[in-house]
Amino acid sequence: MKNIEIENYRYELIRNEKDCFKLEEFKEKVTDYFFDFDYIFGDYAYDKLRLKGYYNKDSKNVKQINNITNLDDYIKNYCAYGASYFLLKKLN
Repeated sequence: MKNIEIENYRYELIRNEKDCFKLEEFKEKVTDYFFDFDYIFGDYAYDKLRLKGYYNKDSKNVKQINNITNLDDYIKNYCAYGASYFLLKKLN
């Protein structure tokens, strides 16, 4: 998949539902808050990009709400049906 770099962090775009990932829009929205997470999930609601951070299941910071193993439940329960979304995995 596609690799990107933001603020000296490298990510791999591992999911890109409906080819929705837009690098410039992501750069405008992301803040340093997200750089601690192992994954950054983005979805579109009412044409607005929403971001959420997730950790690997074995991370010391993981909680039920930000465990990557629960991502599909989040998509099913909190994203609009058929929503466009993407998932970035931190490489460094």
